[in-house]
Amino acid sequence: MSTIYEQRRNALTQYLVEQKIEVAMITDPANVFYYSGFNSDPHERFMSLMIDTRAEKTILFVPALDQSAAEAVTDVANIISISDEQIPFEVVSNALSNDAKLFGVEKKSLSLFRYDSLLAYFQKAEVVDIQPFTDKLRMRKSREEIELMQNAVNIIENVLAEGIKKVKVGMTELELTAVFETLMREFGADGPSFSTIVLSGEKAALPHGTPGDRKFQDGDFLLIDFGVVKDGYCSDTTRTFVIGEPTEKQREIYDIVLRSNQAGIDAVKAGVPLNTFDIAARDVIANEGYNEYFNNRVGHGLGIEVHEEPSVHGNNEDIANEGLVFTIEPGIYIPEYGGVRIEDTVYINENGEAEVLTSFPRELQTL
Repeated sequence: MSTIYEQRRNALTQYLVEQKIEVAMITDPANVFYYSGFNSDPHERFMSLMIDTRAEKTILFVPALDQSAAEAVTDVANIISISDEQIPFEVVSNALSNDAKLFGVEKKSLSLFRYDSLLAYFQKAEVVDIQPFTDKLRMRKSREEIELMQNAVNIIENVLAEGIKKVKVGMTELELTAVFETLMREFGADGPSFSTIVLSGEKAALPHGTPGDRKFQDGDFLLIDFGVVKDGYCSDTTRTFVIGEPTEKQREIYDIVLRSNQAGIDAVKAGVPLNTFDIAARDVIANEGYNEYFNNRVGHGLGIEVHEEPSVHGNNEDIANEGLVFTIEPGIYIPEYGGVRIEDTVYINENGEAEVLTSFPRELQTL
């Protein structure tokens, strides 16, 4: 029986043949993982999954120090290692006939340096972008992928529930960040899916601010945005709290964002444009007079990477289909005052209905 990775490669190969593309050169580590099951960051070294439609062969090129790790997990039979002393495209040209004329590449991932290196050994080569095809495949998550993502969500929610018990006046943002990232490992995560965001007081108005030495004070908003990677899949969750007793204005802002979040979730279903979800959430905030304080999209795709397709914004008229996973994360960010964001992960299931993978309470909590 074929593996899920072989099925994905077969779909890609069929596309390559239809488009008369001779060789696919997959170099984005997330896509290499998607097609091969080998999950690794090669840093500056060369790593690529190549499919040669002329010879009907698939080769996984990996740094020599990763060969054993790749052999342990991938179903790709032909693995070629490249040592630090070797020239990567010389090795590639020895494995493939160097008269290949049309390469499929990921336009966002192929650097000018790699492009020049390719042409040095494949002088007749032209390149076309096959990233949109891979994006389309990756957007449609299987139920098995959802189970992996649900596990990552469960871990980060356990981290949040335990971590907020440590919050106290006088603690710094960096100290709480350290608590969370220690708990991630204790609860079984492979690591954070992005740099943990812990912002307090007026800094909560910075949607992607950086934790620092600011100490928590009574009456602060406390915005926490974080996630983990587990078995190759990410979670990404935001909750906002108040330290001490909230003011009426804080309650008002929080309630608006909560209603916006719910409106966005309620709008999610298959068969409608993606911008429907952004508009539904944004209208709640705009109708309350805070539209100028919400100046980013309502959500983004989530999966192997913490930000992937689709982008859920007001101008995206692509139709939402079964299998999509994305965040709904409206917010109000008032400079020099503070901000609120509530972020949940939504899956459009096999019936075209929304399943919310996050379950951590969304109602305002005080710490």
